[in-house]
Amino acid sequence: MIEVFLKTLPFFLLIGVGYVAAATRFFTDAASAALTKFVFYFALSAMLFRFSSNLDFGEVFDARFMGVYLWGTGLVYLVATAAALWRRVPMAEAAVEAQCAVIGNIGFLGIPMLALLLGDAAVGYIMMMLAVDLLIFGSLIVILITGSRDGRMSLRILRTIGKGLVTNPMLVSIFLGFFWSAASLPIPAPMNEFMTILGNAATPGALFAIGASLASKSAERLSVAGWLSFCKLVLHPVAIAVSALFIWPLDPYAASVMIASAALPTAGNIYMIAQFYGVAPQRVSATILVSTAVSILTVSLVIAWVAVAPPPL
Repeated sequence: MIEVFLKTLPFFLLIGVGYVAAATRFFTDAASAALTKFVFYFALSAMLFRFSSNLDFGEVFDARFMGVYLWGTGLVYLVATAAALWRRVPMAEAAVEAQCAVIGNIGFLGIPMLALLLGDAAVGYIMMMLAVDLLIFGSLIVILITGSRDGRMSLRILRTIGKGLVTNPMLVSIFLGFFWSAASLPIPAPMNEFMTILGNAATPGALFAIGASLASKSAERLSVAGWLSFCKLVLHPVAIAVSALFIWPLDPYAASVMIASAALPTAGNIYMIAQFYGVAPQRVSATILVSTAVSILTVSLVIAWVAVAPPPL
């Protein structure tokens, strides 16, 4: 446990450096936004393209794996939604809370951390989970928020979802990389080197950006934030573990990557959605802050438990 904690600690220290830089105003809000945009559109996209273009889509794509992840995640999503409705919050707010309970930071934090701790073989599995998060749950929150306001589905909602998907650089880079791989297109050495150099900036840049974004988060409504953090850091990995190990057993390594990914703190992009639609942004802000702080310990515990599974040959 101590050994794993010491391996994960540098990742959280980088987040801490970003937090201090932004909290002391040495790194301004504009600088944080610019760094996040660089990582999101350039560095992380280059990393995802390089990994996916060197993978065989037929070997990586696993409908059973994605189904198990969807089932376990959907179960916790329903629990969080039911708890919110029981408190008589509006449907739009319930959708945002459910999103906080199940969507983790597997793009900015999970890919660099788990690739290092569990091996590069973890990235293919993470990309499948990322696709489920973006395609299914990313669409669902837009449908629930806008549908609860309009009272029905409309072409405007579908256009909003479609635009969000085709302009998401993470999805685009993943599928472009798989297309490149499926077409058996060679990657010229200069291009591969360029992607490697640019992609290497993703890890420190993403972690610093996470910390900088946390400095602007408030800690209001801590009781709800605590419950949602419990859902994300405890209920979600437990539901995934039960699904992947007992109900529909997966390969031990694949199950390990899925459980470790489920244990990651709430994703920061949920705050952007909540702020854009004006639905409980302070609640999301507090959940991101609390779950990230607590995950310093919980993520180490989960990775120490799952790291015994060897990667596939």
